[in-house]
Amino acid sequence: MRILTLAPALVLLVAGCASTVTTNRYDTELQTLSQECTARGGILAPTGQQSGRPQLDNVCKITGGASRLTSGG
Repeated sequence: MRILTLAPALVLLVAGCASTVTTNRYDTELQTLSQECTARGGILAPTGQQSGRPQLDNVCKITGGASRLTSGG
């Protein structure tokens, strides 16, 4: 009988830990992606997608730098 009482609490505990690990992984990957984008001279911008993978949910917009278009004469 005691097992039936403790089982739901154990399930909630495990479920809580699983969601925490996923959030930390996403944040870590997002931070790495942001640093790589900044190193390339860009700004990380959302795509509007929500896949759970920062590589698909964001795009690195390069600001400034070389351009194939010339300015002036």
